Amino acid sequence: MNLILERTEQVAFFTNMREVLAAAGIAAQDYDWYLSNIETNFTPSAFSAEDQWMGGEALACLLREHDVQFIWAVFSAVPKGFRSSVTAAPYVEGNPDYWNGAQLSPQLDGALFEIACWDSSATILINLPAHAQRSFIATFSDTQPLAGCRRARQ
Repeated sequence: MNLILERTEQVAFFTNMREVLAAAGIAAQDYDWYLSNIETNFTPSAFSAEDQWMGGEALACLLREHDVQFIWAVFSAVPKGFRSSVTAAPYVEGNPDYWNGAQLSPQLDGALFEIACWDSSATILINLPAHAQRSFIATFSDTQPLAGCRRARQ
């Protein structure tokens, strides 16, 4: 099941990836990541808003040291050491597939799951492992199935 968290008072601010990963019981360092379609509230030194591969340790360090709000972004989790050529970067801004009711899978070939930050007002979880879904829902009870969220978003 794919999930969405929006319209809630349960978070201080949406798309704080440190809180998202902690709620899901996911350690950033257990995966490598492809970050794409990135817009943040500020850009910490040694971080770029360009699409990029990032090792899990580097992502964990970034999230530990900075309270970055990802306004738009797609975090694609892949097995450690995995890299593929990216022909079409995953994107969230303007992506109608999140809202058409289809059963989605990660956009990046080889990704295990993806976390999308939607306009700093929603967090979308695609293909999370079952234990991570349960953990996230237990932390944020306002989480809903994405399939039931059929809004026109532009």
